[in-house]
Amino acid sequence: MSDNAQQAAEAAAFRRLLKHLDDNKEVQNIDMMNLTGFCRNCLSKWYAAAAQEEGMDVDYDQAREYVYGMPYSEWKEKYQTPR
Repeated sequence: MSDNAQQAAEAAAFRRLLKHLDDNKEVQNIDMMNLTGFCRNCLSKWYAAAAQEEGMDVDYDQAREYVYGMPYSEWKEKYQTPR
């Protein structure tokens, strides 16, 4: 598999993961963290770091909006359950 093909497959898998998370908003970050050791916020940090490594200007808030599909404050208000 060429590097470009591998990168395309990795990007598609990441997009599919984000879609899966978007389709399952009832899954809370704390539950993900307890079960998997990462959550949507972790993905946001990883995305921002990867973008910066590639010379793109993506901050944490922009990355969170990408991962959550909306501003984090909006997602939190709509979908985060009280603990």
